Amino acid sequence: MDAPNEHLTSGLTRRDLLKTGLLLAGGVLLPAMGTAAISAATTAPAATKSNVHGRRKLGTLEVSSVGLGVQNMSRKYTTEIPSRAEMHNIIRSAYDHGVTLFDAAEAYGPWEVERILGEAVAPFRNKIVIETKFGWNIDQQTGQRLPGLNSRPDLIKVVVDNMLKRLRTDRIDLLYQHRVDPAVPIEDVAGTMQDLIKQGKVLHYGLSEPGLQTVRRAHAVHPVTAIQNEYSLLWRGPEAQVLPLCQELGIGFVAWSPLGIGFLNGAIDAGTRFAPGDIRGGESRFSPENLPGNLALVELLKKWGTRKKATPGQFSLAWLLAQKPLIVPIPGTTQMAHMLENNGADAIRLTAEEWQQFNTELATIHVKGERLPQMVLQFSGVEAAPKAQN
Repeated sequence: MDAPNEHLTSGLTRRDLLKTGLLLAGGVLLPAMGTAAISAATTAPAATKSNVHGRRKLGTLEVSSVGLGVQNMSRKYTTEIPSRAEMHNIIRSAYDHGVTLFDAAEAYGPWEVERILGEAVAPFRNKIVIETKFGWNIDQQTGQRLPGLNSRPDLIKVVVDNMLKRLRTDRIDLLYQHRVDPAVPIEDVAGTMQDLIKQGKVLHYGLSEPGLQTVRRAHAVHPVTAIQNEYSLLWRGPEAQVLPLCQELGIGFVAWSPLGIGFLNGAIDAGTRFAPGDIRGGESRFSPENLPGNLALVELLKKWGTRKKATPGQFSLAWLLAQKPLIVPIPGTTQMAHMLENNGADAIRLTAEEWQQFNTELATIHVKGERLPQMVLQFSGVEAAPKAQN
């Protein structure tokens, strides 16, 4: 991710961080109804547990209850380049198994993830929802990352035209400002979204990791369809203010990193160390000091997963789905088996009493460490510049 700082305190360089494909808003590695309304059924039959049957609303936009983040399909967090043909296969299989929401961004690659997604979904483009994101300062001729952010209205319009070409489509179903540009009034950004919507190039728009007042200001210009923020059992920050704001304004919530970059599905243990270029090496929640204690959360998930015939990752996603009906997680993966496993979260049910018991046990666990390196965190919760008065 482009940022003014050249190095992280952990020693992870900005170049290394960029090579990960950017830990921005979007899916990661792998998957409200009030708890009183949750079905007493335990799980669906095994044969249905690779399919997503549920549908949810982001504002007025209907999507599958579990989406697919395609962020790492051009380069994994561990920096390997996946097979393009297999990434196409995973995307198409996700659609075959009921997924209708696919998440990308201009910055992923840059550009390459949008191309991969456009290639894969061409046969069924009109039956799905494509969401992508703009806002990082990327040269539109070369794809070079320039410092910081850029949400100037004139640039947004150029970016959208280029996105449409890469995605092989005539419209973007849901377009997010990837991070709030503090130099550009959000009224100008929302007004640009409104113009693009009138032109039919964009159908809905949203904000990722925005400041709360920026959301209200944008919503006053043209209704915001969704906010996309990190949210999981590992990071519950949106519960304090963002989710209540979404509920108040009728805005959907898309949860990126819903599996904590592989942590919540058990892919990390106390002995895990990260290779150069892997952003997780710069996150203090995964440091040798904090990791062993934080693994109590994974043990709790394993226990409940066994009880409900679910994997820890499936149970984590089911917990997210149970919080509010406006929440849609977008787990990402580069492995077919993980995509099918994540879909299975849609079939897991707990009674209100079971959720209460789980949450009681959850309350005894305190996660330590920051969710992102500081050079990335500085772009979250930012408020846009005030609109000058005429």
